[in-house]
Amino acid sequence: MIIGRRASKALRFAVCVRNDGYPASLERNKIYRTIPDADAASDGDLRIVDESGEDYLYPKPWFVVIEVPSAVRASLVKA
Repeated sequence: MIIGRRASKALRFAVCVRNDGYPASLERNKIYRTIPDADAASDGDLRIVDESGEDYLYPKPWFVVIEVPSAVRASLVKA
């Protein structure tokens, strides 16, 4: 999949630092793609995309949003 420069800038990633009650769904220290969601953010949540491509809401404090170099971004998008 080829992602244009504008779309790739919109991609955001976060590292899971907590997974209380969801050890099968969330892996600590794993990088996840996020989807912007203003309503979720106003409630203190973050929309996370899992391995299946589905997205779910989790408490924002369970994640640290990170900036990744372009080579890492390309690798994460392919995964």
